[in-house]
Amino acid sequence: MTLITKDFSTGYQNKEVIKSINLTLKNVEWLGIIGANGSGKSTFLKGISRILEPSSGAAFLNGQNIHLSSTQGIAKEISVLPQLQTLDLQMSVYELVCLGRSPHKRWWETDLNQKDLLKVDQSLSLTDMTALKNKPVRTLSGGQRQRAFLSLALAQDAKTLLLDEPTTFLDVHYQLQFLDLLKRLYKDQDLSIITVIHDVNLAARYCDRIAILKDGRLIALDSPRKVLTPDLMKEAFQVEACQIETPIGVQMCIIKSY
Repeated sequence: MTLITKDFSTGYQNKEVIKSINLTLKNVEWLGIIGANGSGKSTFLKGISRILEPSSGAAFLNGQNIHLSSTQGIAKEISVLPQLQTLDLQMSVYELVCLGRSPHKRWWETDLNQKDLLKVDQSLSLTDMTALKNKPVRTLSGGQRQRAFLSLALAQDAKTLLLDEPTTFLDVHYQLQFLDLLKRLYKDQDLSIITVIHDVNLAARYCDRIAILKDGRLIALDSPRKVLTPDLMKEAFQVEACQIETPIGVQMCIIKSY
């Protein structure tokens, strides 16, 4: 799977938020997107996931224009995990994960076949959610809920995952637990991932490359070590920062704001 944007711009009504972004998500790569509030991170994700239409340019998956492809066809290739803070679903975890098989069914098919059921069971197992499959989604903790929706994405059998700040409402324990799980799955299942992430140090710890957005424009795209520099941190976040070496790789120490 290769996702490419070419001069991609999008926004809301008459307001263009994302401005002519060019990037490529490599096969089996984890790309993090960071930037200050209002930089366009979530808007970019909504654009490439078809929630928003492009105002110019295009996004392509394996050479096919995402916005000109069928909804069902794209759903077989791309899975989206939105922010879930207001969710109050009455269905069980198992019922939720079964929805992931919808793109693989014809419109008149309502029942899951043996292949579908096996995929659902495998997805629950991969995320350690089998024991919780009969619990209502609304009763889950934040970390469990994120794993339930990751199970849904895996059942969908899409090889490209788009996640919008998946750790924002989790404490540090569940942040690391969820991202460790995602790291294992993305390598074991040959996934390509784009994650909008608020914490630059989590991005540095888990992502292969990091894209920095500012005012809707892409100002840097490279490895964490090359992107998280004092100059770029000042430009993007208006902070003074320095790189420090740690047992988990390069991290940023924020010294002060400007």
